[in-house]
Amino acid sequence: MPLKSLFSALADRVRGRTRTLAVSSTLISVVAAVGCGQLGQKERELTFRVEPGTASWYNGLPHGLVESNLPVQAKGRTEHIHTWWWPARQKDAPAVLYLHGARWNLTGHLFRIEQLRDFGFSVLAIDYRGFGKSDGDYPSEKTVYEDARVAWEYLSRLQPDAGKRFIYGHSLGGAVAIDLASRLAQASEESAAGGLIVESSFSSLPDVARALSYPWLPVQLLMSQRFDSAAKIRRVNVPVLIVHGDADHFIPSHLSEKLYAAAPGKKKLIVVPGGTHNNSMRLGHAEYRQAFADLFGT
Repeated sequence: MPLKSLFSALADRVRGRTRTLAVSSTLISVVAAVGCGQLGQKERELTFRVEPGTASWYNGLPHGLVESNLPVQAKGRTEHIHTWWWPARQKDAPAVLYLHGARWNLTGHLFRIEQLRDFGFSVLAIDYRGFGKSDGDYPSEKTVYEDARVAWEYLSRLQPDAGKRFIYGHSLGGAVAIDLASRLAQASEESAAGGLIVESSFSSLPDVARALSYPWLPVQLLMSQRFDSAAKIRRVNVPVLIVHGDADHFIPSHLSEKLYAAAPGKKKLIVVPGGTHNNSMRLGHAEYRQAFADLFGT
């Protein structure tokens, strides 16, 4: 579930000085890959790190959750995005589009989807193309943005009230959520969102790479998958909730603070004491509920 950058993935999860040295040596491999014209594919593989199959902790679909597939056009053919739709117990409840991060498909995210539904949301969750039961090869920054837009159109039909539609993104999915929200800010009112929720995410992928390696390395020159959330969030025109655990060892919480500083308008930052990359919603559930009331009126 947690996102690692291209550099930390190649470092094979080594810690301390050994990890830093491995990250440094990785740059040599990356530069060599550039020379061989192979960087694009390798970078996508190491950015998304798709784990095939079912997560070991997945115990099956809960009652009432409906699976379906959404068509999307890709290079002259139709591909499909696999979706989960789990209506809330309350009729006409607010609905949220759940956008997951790297590595695990939907089966690895059910626990967080359950938490959002316990907050009172109906939840539409998708696997980007290349993940889980969705079609396609390895995803890219471009294709995950496309998939989020297709899913949002579908959610707009499931919940026609724009004020009751929200976007949630975890980790890398936070960057996808911010891209979607920034695009919706330029679209019609009918496609608008009621708010944006970003958890355990970052200001940009090069910022993550720098945070996990030497800050002076010119990683931005080597990365094509950039996910520049700090630039895009400036265009978001809905209330924004940003959450991060202060014990997140995969993405430093100061990158969410940078996101928060860049966000205009009504916003709130929650830094969860003891929160890791994956448990901030559970540990900070009271703060989440209060923020929903303060920011979104839910």
